[in-house]
Amino acid sequence: MNMGLAVRASVVCHADWGSNLKKRWCAKAILDGDGRYTAFAPELAGQPGMLLSKLHVAAGHTGCALVGFDFPIGLPAAYAKRAGVSSFRDLLPRLGQGNWKDFYSVCDEIDRISIRRPFYPNGHYKGRRREDLFRRHGVDSFDQLLRRCERGGKGRRQACCLFWTLGSSQVGKAAISGWRDVLAPALRDRSLALWPFDGPLSSLLRPGRVAVAETYPGENYGWFEGKLRSKGDQAERRKFGKSLREWADTQAVKLDDQLSNDIRIGFPQGDDAFNATVGLLGMLQVCLGQRATGEPNEPEIRDIEGWILGRKS
Repeated sequence: MNMGLAVRASVVCHADWGSNLKKRWCAKAILDGDGRYTAFAPELAGQPGMLLSKLHVAAGHTGCALVGFDFPIGLPAAYAKRAGVSSFRDLLPRLGQGNWKDFYSVCDEIDRISIRRPFYPNGHYKGRRREDLFRRHGVDSFDQLLRRCERGGKGRRQACCLFWTLGSSQVGKAAISGWRDVLAPALRDRSLALWPFDGPLSSLLRPGRVAVAETYPGENYGWFEGKLRSKGDQAERRKFGKSLREWADTQAVKLDDQLSNDIRIGFPQGDDAFNATVGLLGMLQVCLGQRATGEPNEPEIRDIEGWILGRKS
């Protein structure tokens, strides 16, 4: 069964987004005149405020761009209800301004955690407890500060809470950078469509438009035939690369010479560049009709929580 989009994006980009500029890598694919995608080697993302505008230029007036970011795009429903927020899309451009001016300021002290300053902690591990975060947010457990697409189950690992900012699995600081420096400015000048908040993905891929979706490379690994034991091990990345090349061959996706070499030797740039590429090829599965976008047809998810591209509801 064809699950493909009504319109293919002419430029597809996946960004592996960390809180450190040196750990932000992007991989890009271009739709050729013959209807085939050519995927290119990952590169450092550069200044966050320039990324979407560059992709807009690359797509041109007649093309459209689809961009995936691996940070959360949406709010936990329990938090939104307590904050009186009914639309994440409407709230996002206001964050960091006016009544929400302290939103991106990570709390150092427990008693400063609030609806309008939700992130914690901004320091060392000593004395920092997740229990303090969820209690200050008025919930009984950490799970209540997770969106439904983050809760795990059915073989999926539970994600970390958006508002927790310590540890290797934390996503809060990447989200702060992504929302503040990339998404919110583009929403303010109305140059961006945000999936699934602005509608089904096929309806957002219009000429002259850039559409953004949340992605998760950790799930994309399972969309290919190979097994990955450790993304931090270059030898393991090299082994897994065989399945990436085989998938590209069967789908007539062209790999440029540099990307082919990176895959063959296991991405010497590191696992961030590897993640950017795996995320890109996962997005191409959606664009090529191999995988449905996956978002549930529920108002709370469409309006508040958002969804991860390609994840089954």
